[in-house]
Amino acid sequence: MQQLVGKIRRRAIGLVTGLGSGVLLAACGAAGPEMVPADLPEEAPKVLFIHHSTGKRIWQGGLPEWIEQHNKDTGANYHLVERSYPDKPYPWSNDPHDYWQLWVQHSGQDAFRKQPTLEQIAPAYDLVVWKHCYIGSEMEPLKGEPDVSSKNKSVENYKLQYEALKAKMREFPDTKFLVWTLPPHVAANTSPEQAARADEFAEWVRTSWDEPGDNIFVWDFRAIAAENGVLAPRYASGEKDSHPNDELSKKAAPMLGQRIVDVLGGHGDTSPLTGTAVNP
Repeated sequence: MQQLVGKIRRRAIGLVTGLGSGVLLAACGAAGPEMVPADLPEEAPKVLFIHHSTGKRIWQGGLPEWIEQHNKDTGANYHLVERSYPDKPYPWSNDPHDYWQLWVQHSGQDAFRKQPTLEQIAPAYDLVVWKHCYIGSEMEPLKGEPDVSSKNKSVENYKLQYEALKAKMREFPDTKFLVWTLPPHVAANTSPEQAARADEFAEWVRTSWDEPGDNIFVWDFRAIAAENGVLAPRYASGEKDSHPNDELSKKAAPMLGQRIVDVLGGHGDTSPLTGTAVNP
């Protein structure tokens, strides 16, 4: 690995402050900073983590600190950037339809609704980590015929959107992609039918959509967080709040860190999809 030493910055309240050496972190804010910072180091392996609130919780559970420690322990120099995406003025939604709309339907060198396209993002990074929020698990029966452009959150439509996204990501063979399985809802915010559909889609992502030998990998967050198709009560921020609590965030953050390291190290097809073994 490259032996270059960088800086790490993490978000504070209204500030970006120094945390140590070994990984550079660019924090996101409401104003929506540049997706590709001007000071990205050329030689360091670069990782972009795009998310909304669920991903932010895992980030705050210690992901940048874990990467920093890994860099210190191994001499690596992973350079980590995190961003809210999609961000304003796009609606606060990151379902499969949104990624399909932004990366497939409106692909190219022109941003759509001020959101950068994959053509503008992928060439700058060695790994792009992307995800949905638990709202993506609010899955519905199919309405009409399967349609890749539909906002109907059915298993059939999600599959079409994911197949289109897979084809798009494979257009960037020099960039790897790490996709989370669907974050689960708490039981109070979903139904057994919705949870079963979300489980079905997640299983399809794990066992069919994810294929060995390409540049696309899966982090199985759902396997870490869910019990019987819903967010385990001990991991929920509240009875009706599906955000990961501190216990889950601190458990999952190093697992995501390990999965990132495994993928960048060329072991993404042979290492556990969770990042490590899942303990009760």
